[in-house]
Amino acid sequence: SDYIGARGLVSGLPNVKWLLGDRGYDADWFREALQNNKIRPCTPGRRQRKTPVKYDKRRYKRRNRIEIMFGRLKDWRRVATRYDRCPQTFFSAIAATVIFWL
Repeated sequence: SDYIGARGLVSGLPNVKWLLGDRGYDADWFREALQNNKIRPCTPGRRQRKTPVKYDKRRYKRRNRIEIMFGRLKDWRRVATRYDRCPQTFFSAIAATVIFWL
């Protein structure tokens, strides 16, 4: 999980109300650091946690929109950087991406 790398980024977080994260970001020190910055964590607790953590389940369910957005950016990265050397393969990737988005 990335919560170890998040330690260096906590001080530079923007002024937001919520931070959506998956179970990998469930650490007591990380939750305390967010609350010190007046950010409410919306992260479910790990399964090994002895005491359950409260979080907004409805807000957490909408986290998949972020995952979908990153998936779409990766699709366009292939076209923008032109991974395919053969013109037929490149144009077929463009056509497949456009058809997928329609």
